[in-house]
Amino acid sequence: MVKILVAGFSGSMGQQVLQLIEKTPEFELVAVYAPQASEKDRARYNLKETVKIYSHLEEIERQADVWVDFTTPTAVYENVSFALEHGMAPVVGTTGLTDEQVQTLQALAQTKGLGGLIAPNFGMSAVLLMKFAKEAAKYFPDVEIIEMHHADKKDAPSGTALSTAKEIAKNRLPHHQGAPTEVETLANVRGGDYQGIKLHSVRLPGYVAHEQVLFGGKGEALTIRQDSFERSSFMGGVKVALEKVLELDQLVVGLENIL
Repeated sequence: MVKILVAGFSGSMGQQVLQLIEKTPEFELVAVYAPQASEKDRARYNLKETVKIYSHLEEIERQADVWVDFTTPTAVYENVSFALEHGMAPVVGTTGLTDEQVQTLQALAQTKGLGGLIAPNFGMSAVLLMKFAKEAAKYFPDVEIIEMHHADKKDAPSGTALSTAKEIAKNRLPHHQGAPTEVETLANVRGGDYQGIKLHSVRLPGYVAHEQVLFGGKGEALTIRQDSFERSSFMGGVKVALEKVLELDQLVVGLENIL
């Protein structure tokens, strides 16, 4: 039985995780955490009497083996640090961690003898998109990324898009794309830049999570696209992570690395 604490339980993804735990016999929900949580949430979210409800990190007692984090970019680093310090293996779906923060967390996990997973995306279609894009970059070094998410997403670019750029960069020599004398008549209209790869973020109501990777070559083009229409599509990847995280001996980045 894997004992689980869900941080960010009241959010859209947190609610999906609670449903996953409820219908998986080998998982047990022992605690939930959110800054605004209260005892009123027990009835609101149908939490059992045995489930602890926390609203402050310092109140949390270690009951769980695994800390699942679907919170906010501003809170995730402190949350995951707390989890590792208190002996809980993290499964992190919250984006917004910097490379330096990830490295610090990995060092802390090693010190504590814990494994864990940070996944920019738990959807299989997104994992495959990154894999295919990395391979295509060997043959099409000119590439741009467009990611489209719901209007409430707090960070840009998405963690998936940035991870895609990082994977592509492994097979692509950094170089300038477009005209050498290119001029932006509207600031930042060409998007963000990661080693010469342009990233564009769209935030609109009605979207969930979508990404396109556009490759251009002489006389031809290649587009790789993935669409997540429902948040429930991410739960297959979360289930795999919860099943395998206690077997890990390091803090791994990317769902593809534990499949």
